[in-house]
Amino acid sequence: MIKIKKAILPKGFTANGLACGLKKSGKLDLALIYSQQPATACAKFTTNSIIAAPLLVCKKHLKSAKKFQAVLVNSGNANCFTGKAGIKDALATAGCLANKLKISPSSVLVNSTGIIGKRLDTGKIKLGIPGLIAGLSVAGIHQAKKAIMTTDTFAKEVSVQLKIAGKRVRICGIAKGAGMIAPNMATMLCFIMTDAAITRSSLNQALTAAVDKSFNCISVDGCMSTNDTVLVLANAAAGNKLISSGAGLREFSQALEAICLDLAKMVVRDAEGATKFIQIDVAQAKSTEEAKKIALSIANSALFKTAVFGQNPNFGRVVAAVGASGLKIKEGQLKVKLGSLKGKQVKLTVGLSRGKAKCTVYTSDLTPEYIKINAAYN
Repeated sequence: MIKIKKAILPKGFTANGLACGLKKSGKLDLALIYSQQPATACAKFTTNSIIAAPLLVCKKHLKSAKKFQAVLVNSGNANCFTGKAGIKDALATAGCLANKLKISPSSVLVNSTGIIGKRLDTGKIKLGIPGLIAGLSVAGIHQAKKAIMTTDTFAKEVSVQLKIAGKRVRICGIAKGAGMIAPNMATMLCFIMTDAAITRSSLNQALTAAVDKSFNCISVDGCMSTNDTVLVLANAAAGNKLISSGAGLREFSQALEAICLDLAKMVVRDAEGATKFIQIDVAQAKSTEEAKKIALSIANSALFKTAVFGQNPNFGRVVAAVGASGLKIKEGQLKVKLGSLKGKQVKLTVGLSRGKAKCTVYTSDLTPEYIKINAAYN
C-alpha cells in the first residue's frame, strides 16, 4: 500500500469547486464530485437528533437508489433547522444538478456545512451549477477540497494506492472540520472516492469499521454537529475482481482505515485555536468499548484540555475525568503517565489493570483563541 499526502482521484472521477456567493468573503463555497459511471455508495451520519435537511435527502436517496454519480456540497450554510423548506431546497439543488448532468435526481447526494437556522440560497447554487459542471476535471479535486471548508485553516486530503488481485486500486479522501468535533461523529464532512469494485454490503462493513477507529475516536470540544457525514463512492473502474470477502476485503478495509485515520488526525491538528495535538492511550481495560469510554471522558474534559494548554501537569484532571466516565474504576487500579507538555504533541497513557483491551483517542487543547473564533461565528 502506497500512501500519498495529496488528493489523487481514482479512475472515472472528476471534481470541481467554485464561489457561488454563499460566503460573504467570496471564497470557494460550492463543490461537485462526479463519477462518470454509476457507483455504489455508503455513508455514516451524525447521531444528533436534529438532522440537517441534506442528510435527510441523502438517507432517502441511499435507501431508494442502488447507484450514484454525483455529490454536491456547499459551505457557508448548513441548511439545518429549516423545516420542510430546507428539504425542499436540498431536493431542488439535487434536481437542478441531475437535470444538467442528465442523470437521475436520486443518484445525486447533497451535503451542506456552515450556519444553522438560515434558509439556503438555492438561487446562487443553481446559478453556480453550470460552471461547476463545465470545469469538472481530475485536477478539480483541489478546488473541491477548498470549497467545503469553513473555519479550517488547511484543506485535508490523502490518497492510497494498492493492488488487489493484481489490479491497481485507488482510494482518495477529502475532509473538512476544525470545530464542533465530537464522536458519532464529528462536525465534519468527509468524501471518499475509490475505483474499486466492491459489493455494497462489504463497502458498508469496511466503512463502519474505519469510522469507528478514526472519526469516532476524535474530539475537539465535545460538541456534536447536525451535519456530520462520511460518504464513500465506489465506481468499479479499476476492473478488479468484485470484492465481497477474504483477502481482498481485508486489504481494502486496511487502506480505507488508513485514509479515515489520517483525515481524522488532520481534523484534530486543525482544531479551532489549538496549540497541541493530544494522543490518549487507554490500556488494560475489560473491553475496547470501556477503554474508549474512558479515553473520551478525558478528551472531553475542559479541565484537562485547559491544563494541557497551560502546560500544567495536573494529573488530577485525568483522574477526575476517569472517575466521571460512569465506570466503576478503583483507585488502586489506575495508573497515569503524562508526557511533556512543552511540545506541540502530547501523549497521555492510562492503565486500568482490568484486562487486555485498549483504545486510542485524539484531541486538542482548549485555548482562548477557540473562544474568540466561536464567539464571533455567525
